[in-house]
Amino acid sequence: MTHSRSPWYYIPTLYFASGVPYIIINTVSVIFYKKLGIDNTQIAVWTSLLYLPWVIKMFWGPIVDTYSTKRKWLIYTQFAMFCCLGLIAFCLQLPNFFFISLAALTVGAFISATYDIATDGFYLLALSPEQQAFFVGIRSLFYRLAVIFGSGLLVVLAGQLEGYLNNIPLSWTISIGFSAVILAILFIFHRLTLPLPDTDKPRQLQATNNIPFWTIISSYFTQEKIIFILGFILLYRFGEAMLVKFASLFLLDQPQAGGLGLTTSDVGLVYGTFGVISLIAGGILGGLVIAKYGLKKCLFSMALALNLPDLFYVYMAYTKPSLTLVYPLVSLEQFGYGFGFTAFSVYLMYICQGEYKTSHFAISTGIMALGMMLPGIVSGYLQPLLGYPLFFSLVCLLTIPGMIILFFIPLTEEIQHTSSENSNNS
Repeated sequence: MTHSRSPWYYIPTLYFASGVPYIIINTVSVIFYKKLGIDNTQIAVWTSLLYLPWVIKMFWGPIVDTYSTKRKWLIYTQFAMFCCLGLIAFCLQLPNFFFISLAALTVGAFISATYDIATDGFYLLALSPEQQAFFVGIRSLFYRLAVIFGSGLLVVLAGQLEGYLNNIPLSWTISIGFSAVILAILFIFHRLTLPLPDTDKPRQLQATNNIPFWTIISSYFTQEKIIFILGFILLYRFGEAMLVKFASLFLLDQPQAGGLGLTTSDVGLVYGTFGVISLIAGGILGGLVIAKYGLKKCLFSMALALNLPDLFYVYMAYTKPSLTLVYPLVSLEQFGYGFGFTAFSVYLMYICQGEYKTSHFAISTGIMALGMMLPGIVSGYLQPLLGYPLFFSLVCLLTIPGMIILFFIPLTEEIQHTSSENSNNS
């Protein structure tokens, strides 16, 4: 095992292995539950709660730091994630699949969040500062490829198998089982290839107690205009967070239920492939625009780019367009989401300054995950009550508070976009 092994051997696969479980737990689960007959309210509420581990992961981050090495945490969590995905694939064949699979997804969410902590820690320990800067874009690219693999390829595979086997549960068992096999291969690969950095050692307990956790927490929540900062994090994509939970359900629902009646494979291509590629392109352009003009000048226009394309779903809900038109409308909405979300990511980095910036960023991303979880739960009750046309109209109205609060948040200096390493959760 060499200490000087090139990061090209393991950084791409580490972040690919980070993206696959996240997208299956938070996005693909919505699709396979829909295809297996679970109603929209249960899907939206329970899958939104799966964001919880990413909301609270900062509380057990010190445990990953204190006990064992980052390398061991990586290896063990990858193996545990393989077991969870294997269990999910198996239990889809059972009559009470919903409860068992949801329990496995919940455990998997905690494992995946822990893996993310260990991966980022290992990244900082195994790479030199120059390598860290160079591989920021590489890790982001392979994370996004994992998103396309999960929400695109796996969904298309399940859709093709549905037509070939005429057995929806078996089709999804094979598809999710395939992702489990991929993680098993990555587990073996990383077990054999990950280097052993000299600095990857458990911290001493007394060293971690030098800075009390509550000191870090209080320093975050005593920032200037913290109420407006929290409002921004929770409201900036409130409407989008409601829409994203129902986008694939709307595409899958039959016309008599108000949806477009697309096939599973169509959704994998429209939303999980072309949509994700558009989201990535929007994020790249957003980074270039902020780098050129600065965040302060761009923030409001980027918020408009994030929110205005939600009107496309209102249009589709009322007119039921053909698949030929659905492709560009969904792609444009996702492009706007990627473009506007870049400003959100950069602002989170902007407010995390001072000696506790890493911890502050973890708190911000936890609140960001809460800002995805709560609207998703609310949407689960509203959509069946209102129907898709009124629901998407309400989504558009609920984007307004997030844009109003932009005029009150602290942003007194121009900052340049220095990295695009965030984020899951789009």
